[in-house]
Amino acid sequence: MKHIGPMKSIVYKYIFVLFLFITATFSSINAQHPMIRSMEWGSNLEIKLELTNDSSYVLDVNQMHHASQRYGQPSDNYTYYPARLSEEFINQLKKIKIEHPDSIDNHSSRPVSDKTLWSALHHMIGGGYPHFMNAVLYALEQDYLDLTAPLMKRPDTQWKPDPLTKTYRRTHQWEYYAPVNQRYAKKEYRRRMQERRLKGIREIPAEFIRLFMETSNREYNNLMQNGNEKKLARIDLVKLILGVNYLGKPQIQYIKTMVLKAVNQYSKNYLPSVIIFKNFNAAVAMSLNETGYLIDKIVFSDNKRISRETKIERRKKINAIVDDINEVNKKLFQERLEAQYH
Repeated sequence: MKHIGPMKSIVYKYIFVLFLFITATFSSINAQHPMIRSMEWGSNLEIKLELTNDSSYVLDVNQMHHASQRYGQPSDNYTYYPARLSEEFINQLKKIKIEHPDSIDNHSSRPVSDKTLWSALHHMIGGGYPHFMNAVLYALEQDYLDLTAPLMKRPDTQWKPDPLTKTYRRTHQWEYYAPVNQRYAKKEYRRRMQERRLKGIREIPAEFIRLFMETSNREYNNLMQNGNEKKLARIDLVKLILGVNYLGKPQIQYIKTMVLKAVNQYSKNYLPSVIIFKNFNAAVAMSLNETGYLIDKIVFSDNKRISRETKIERRKKINAIVDDINEVNKKLFQERLEAQYH
């Protein structure tokens, strides 16, 4: 066997360490969300995306979320965009220790933040309404959060309050703390409409409510069999909010834990979110950091027919709209949280 001298041995070790460093660096880069390398409006009905991981996609404009805000009109309601969570926001959440939801019964007291699901999730992930919506939706889509999980199941009992309470009358047929059965869920929604108690429900996007109301139990089960996670998540979000007033501390802790687990495993292949601003002929790639919506890129369908000055003006207006949305969402969410303790 040929003997390797000490100098060559050192060189080989150096090369090996360098190889490990390069490998680790590439692994780290690949573990991050791919960024947008290029984005262009192809035909009137498609957006072409090329990402930094060399993947490319053609997105159907008709299937994207269309913004309804007009420039200069003051907002006084929550605004929801299905935006991807930003890399910095996810890294921030990964620092939070994940607790086992089963351990809640071992605590003699819980933080006041766990009084409601809204305040509990806000206390954990920060942000506002869009953070709550997108984080819960992602947890539902990825099957981390399950409305039929053991901790969401109501106890089997023949006990009845005497006299019968309003809560008992409304929920005694529910098998879980959220109305999983479409029939009972729609019944609760109609009751809330009659009582004009849609606070919380009204803040869910109208297309989610429409999908929920148009889906029968049979169709819901078909969605489950066909693995249509996005539609199921939207329907389940409505059900979860319908049952939010009946959640106990174990259920709130379970949801918190599952949301955090889902975000910690946030898919690196999760596509950028593109919102269509029809009033500006614009497609806007957006993400969600700890402060609110963040614009990553803007392209125009009439890009070749408009002047540079027009593009600058449109970008200013779109940025102003998004800034306004972030301010209003933050204000309204803070008001909601403060109302929980009065």
